[in-house]
Amino acid sequence: MSAGSITRISGPVIYAQGLEDAGLYDVVKVGKAGLIGEIIKLKGDLATIQIYEDNTLMRVSEPVECLHRPLSVALGPGLIGSIYDGIQRPLPVLKSLSGAFLAPGLAGEPLDTQKKWHFVPAIKEGDPIAPGTAFGIIKETDSIVHRLIFDSLVPACTAATVAPEGDYTISATLVKSSDGKEYTAMSYWPVRTPRTFKEKQVTHEPLVTGLRVIDVLFPIAKGGSAAVPGGFGTGKTMTQHAIAKWCDADIIVYIGCGERGNEMTEVLTEFPTLIDPRTGRSLMERTVLIANTSNMPVAAREVSIYTGITIAEYYRDMGYHVAVMADSTSRWAEALRELSGRLEEMPAEEGFPAYLPTRLAEFYERGGMVTTLESKKGSVTIIGAVSPPGGDFSEPVTQHTKRFVRCFWALDRDLANARHYPAISWNDSYSEYTEDLIAYWDAIDPSWDTLRSRTMEILKKERRLADIVRLIGPDALPDEQRLILLTADMIKNGFLQQSSFDKVDMYCAPPKQTLLLTCILTFHELAENAIKSGSPLLKISALPIREKLIRLKSSLENEKVQEGQAVIQEIRTAFARLGAAQGAVSA
Repeated sequence: MSAGSITRISGPVIYAQGLEDAGLYDVVKVGKAGLIGEIIKLKGDLATIQIYEDNTLMRVSEPVECLHRPLSVALGPGLIGSIYDGIQRPLPVLKSLSGAFLAPGLAGEPLDTQKKWHFVPAIKEGDPIAPGTAFGIIKETDSIVHRLIFDSLVPACTAATVAPEGDYTISATLVKSSDGKEYTAMSYWPVRTPRTFKEKQVTHEPLVTGLRVIDVLFPIAKGGSAAVPGGFGTGKTMTQHAIAKWCDADIIVYIGCGERGNEMTEVLTEFPTLIDPRTGRSLMERTVLIANTSNMPVAAREVSIYTGITIAEYYRDMGYHVAVMADSTSRWAEALRELSGRLEEMPAEEGFPAYLPTRLAEFYERGGMVTTLESKKGSVTIIGAVSPPGGDFSEPVTQHTKRFVRCFWALDRDLANARHYPAISWNDSYSEYTEDLIAYWDAIDPSWDTLRSRTMEILKKERRLADIVRLIGPDALPDEQRLILLTADMIKNGFLQQSSFDKVDMYCAPPKQTLLLTCILTFHELAENAIKSGSPLLKISALPIREKLIRLKSSLENEKVQEGQAVIQEIRTAFARLGAAQGAVSA
């Protein structure tokens, strides 16, 4: 270890000298309290350090100690269910040591070193060791089997000794290689370095969220990336909570990048009480929380996003599908802006650093569906919330994010104010994964792509007609155009809007999603024919089946979706009677 001393302090940025043998991005301990920091710039023996803790009252000439290793996270059994800050300090452990306010320099083991895990070896003495080789299995939770895998940094050799099946701590030696190295259940990985895989794949499988507006109109693929931009109060956090609970990912990594304290508190208090609908057990048994609020040091907020994505990649390498919720990347970008200002770098638009697009690209590129070193298929899906000031989507973070994601779920303030949940705008959102997912949906309902296209067409027509209606009123329109308004209203209320408090409607399975849309569009098609045959729209809108279609989302359970086929026949019968009555009147 090398030692130096502080020469200047500028907020969370420290300048130190005497670190001539230090390396860029090495971890350092700063001051008498030993605050954790990272070297972000080197010139000779002069180092610029960003501190991950509150450095109030720190003084010039205090010592600086370089640890000669990059900022890394501990990976191993015990991550699931844990709550960390941005540099992987276990918050529940620290609270037990110092109370609600953390003392400077306070540290704790990120993984429980005393707990014993049941280890089942997957190799034996004399077997080859290489990157991607699984050497053991540990059951981490009832739903997660933790595969211990040699990462890409392990040299090729053979196993000299392998621990027999039994209970061990994460620091116990499980494998000793022929070159004398010892391997435990815990390993370290630099957070800013993406983990290695064999190849990235094109994904053809959606991340099913149970939210109809997403799964049908703007789907995201497993291994894809999405942005959820919206102004204050439009429901970014609510949408991410719903996706975290209901999506078909194996593991959830929720990253708080600096949101308000009460929002992060809701996550910390509510997630442990949520029940995983797939297992009936606590949702925390497949969740890792990274908690950073807006009053935490900016450097810790900046690095939290890398800590979370590294943990996600670790479980991806075991063959799991991981969903990462970043809330919100705007706060992360603001931390970059503040650090850039402290370093006196040339600012770009709105004061953000010129390398903001590069950092955003590096983050979203760490998602994807991959073939792991173990030749398994795993994925990391990234869903990042964006908080544009005043809901202005033209600001830099939103615009740069759009360049690197293929799914854009724009939240609308008017929908949010109208209590339309989720408040995802069908006019401003888009998905570029639709073509990739047609084969998946064809196995569920071959008409999915047609249903989606027809729905978007009706909603676009309704938007154009809305301008006319505001000027002259709906009564001035012909029945054919008023039918567009009627059907669009049915789609909004009977399909796009969901209730998170309704046990039936809070989650909608894919077969039910297509059935609901089929019923509404069947009504629209038959109504068009009826209008051409002379039936007035007033009588069509008065049909009892119309109200039944709007309520069908809450009355038809996912397990009984086959019963919904009878509703289509009811629609046809209703219009047949309407046609017969109209014919009798004409006669």
